[in-house]
Amino acid sequence: MSYSHSNMCSGSRTAKRTLEFGRTHVVRPKGKHQATIVWLHGLGDNGSSASQLLESLPLPNIKWICPTAPTRPVAILGGFPCTAWFEMGELSDDGPDDWESLDASAAHIANLLSTEPADVKVGIGGFSMGAAMALYSATCYAAGRYGNGNPYPLNLRAVVGLSGWLPGARTLRNKIEGSHEAARRAASLPILQCHGKNDDVVPYKYGEKSVNSLNSAGFRYLTFKPLDGLGHYTIPKEMNEVSSWLSARLGLEGYRS
Repeated sequence: MSYSHSNMCSGSRTAKRTLEFGRTHVVRPKGKHQATIVWLHGLGDNGSSASQLLESLPLPNIKWICPTAPTRPVAILGGFPCTAWFEMGELSDDGPDDWESLDASAAHIANLLSTEPADVKVGIGGFSMGAAMALYSATCYAAGRYGNGNPYPLNLRAVVGLSGWLPGARTLRNKIEGSHEAARRAASLPILQCHGKNDDVVPYKYGEKSVNSLNSAGFRYLTFKPLDGLGHYTIPKEMNEVSSWLSARLGLEGYRS
């Protein structure tokens, strides 16, 4: 199964001042519950389509939580309202980052994981803009705080980013280098990134750059998988990579390759 931009862009041009998150879909574990992962959809998509993709994976020990982003006017779409984790214009190395929305979405995601049992490992993954959000959450975990300075509450055990990029890459090293604790968290957090070499929506170079930025900030536990011929979507081969990587990193019992 593949999924890309979907049809959650509404024609209405009236946006609420206070952005509300959409519906959250949960895929329950079919076996012993060992891990819970929040999986984040791409721009214009929703938690339902993400949950359908994940339901088919051979990972009976994972509970998947698939939230839906708020609907907001998106500059890259000419102000058209769409589900989006944060505001974005054209992808560029020196474009502004929407820190307020990044933090609001990261806090919403952390809140979804905050009530999981203590013996259950927690992680975050996503596709495209969802991958950007997952990688941003990884940097908040390592730094021990959100961009706004509020403490980050989770002990993340795995982060997955497919066809994504890293918001806030320019300031990342400063956040990590000043603290032994932050450096220790950065060095020990397993991160998997996959990116199609033929991606025409989030070009491959942004996947490479995000890995390089994380690496230079002290994230040592990185796995980067380039996929020849892959565009801006997921394929079973890629999801098999994700499944085996998560199983190994999280020590899952019931994985069937």
